[in-house]
Amino acid sequence: MLAQGLILFVLPALLVAAAAYDAASFTIPNRIQAGLLAAFVTFSLAVPLGTEAFAMHVLAGFVGLAIGFTLFALGYVGGGDAKLFACVTLWLGLSSILDYAITASLFGGLLTLMLLALRRIPLPQTLAAQGWIARLHDHRSGIPYGIALSLAALTILPHTDVFARGLG
Repeated sequence: MLAQGLILFVLPALLVAAAAYDAASFTIPNRIQAGLLAAFVTFSLAVPLGTEAFAMHVLAGFVGLAIGFTLFALGYVGGGDAKLFACVTLWLGLSSILDYAITASLFGGLLTLMLLALRRIPLPQTLAAQGWIARLHDHRSGIPYGIALSLAALTILPHTDVFARGLG
């Protein structure tokens, strides 16, 4: 029951929160990543995941961290995005990293194209008065990639071993 709650409610809620924070402020608070880590540890004990499977998920998290911080160092994503990518790969495991990275890239590309197109259209005054919308619309702003990362995670999650274990 605990594992089901974590996989069906807590994980998705944290991912939605990450996307919302990123859209509103171009940041993803560390408490969201801490929540993702704590929820995974709790999940691994509730299932129980087992030592070998747990180690493989931790390895996936480190691979995700290496990928995320490489992208951060190259200036492609922010630090919060890099940490979110690592936390999601911890949850999804090694077998899903490639699917997740491809899906996140596709969603990130679509998000970028949509924002670039919307930024060419003047904002109505009522929307421009909202600070977070004005920042999101500003052509000098970056892309809140946490939205794409979260959406990709929610898309991939039902097709993962961890999801099946959580419902099993």
